[in-house]
Amino acid sequence: MINVAASVVASIPSPSVSYIDLGPLRIHFYALCIIAGIIAAVFLTNHRLTKRGAEPWVVVDISLIAVPLAIIAARIYHVLTHFDFYFGEGANPLSALYIWEGGIAIYGALIGGAIGAWLGCRWTGIRFWTFADALAPGLLLAQAMGRFGNWFNQELFGLPTDLPWGLEIDPDNGAFPPGLAPDTLFHPTFLYEVIWNSLGVLVLLWLSRKFVLQWGRLFGIYLVWYSAGRIVWESIRIDPSEIFLGLRTNVWAAIIGVVIGITIFFVQKRRHPGLEPSPYVPGREWKPDGAVQSQNTDDFVDVSEPPTSETVEGSATSTSATK
Repeated sequence: MINVAASVVASIPSPSVSYIDLGPLRIHFYALCIIAGIIAAVFLTNHRLTKRGAEPWVVVDISLIAVPLAIIAARIYHVLTHFDFYFGEGANPLSALYIWEGGIAIYGALIGGAIGAWLGCRWTGIRFWTFADALAPGLLLAQAMGRFGNWFNQELFGLPTDLPWGLEIDPDNGAFPPGLAPDTLFHPTFLYEVIWNSLGVLVLLWLSRKFVLQWGRLFGIYLVWYSAGRIVWESIRIDPSEIFLGLRTNVWAAIIGVVIGITIFFVQKRRHPGLEPSPYVPGREWKPDGAVQSQNTDDFVDVSEPPTSETVEGSATSTSATK
């Protein structure tokens, strides 16, 4: 590993605290970043689903299943890909449960979240691919916001660098590589991903509006965009990870993500060349309360013009004459 001393004027400092104590309650900024990202994704997805004709806030019903499964699967994936860290010699196996200390994997979250979203869509009647397309920009936004949690925890940084935007890491931090000078700067991979994901949100929103991508095709582009960037960030990160055929496991996961995204796009384009008829599966359509159906003859809507002053006066004279 190259030892690069920090000899630059500017750099990115890391926060000196990663949590606050409110009485007996300890609140980790890592968790707050994730929660803020989830909330932002829910609001953006709700807006997009509602525009498609779905019931307002049906995304909450789906999220009640998808989010817990995503978090559980994300933690399991992280632990399995960092097995020695939790179950190796001298490790504390119980720390595998300490999710508040950091350590969740997005690809595990995607697997668990996809299962939960599928179950939630079955429950609500929303088409799964409609939900996936509506979620795609919000998911990238949530990932961008969640990465700030790595900044607060001073974790998952990249190789040493002398670039002006190098990241400062406390030399007493357990993740600081041994043998390097205390003032060594590192690639801020969290920031690279924040910028990449934020740009991706704008790209997905533009593509969705410009080309009306449905049937899961926008979600396929999301997988390609996110995974392509992740291949780069994972390649320069120096945190411990399992290696398979010379590559970090998350690099392989990102490569698979690109392949799956491309496959989804072209397969769905061939299977469904037209537009989705409804965000709901047949027979599960939602109708707003009070909606008037044209075939319902029991309801009557007065669409006549309002009365003029002459009509009112004439009516008043006629009424007086009959008294």
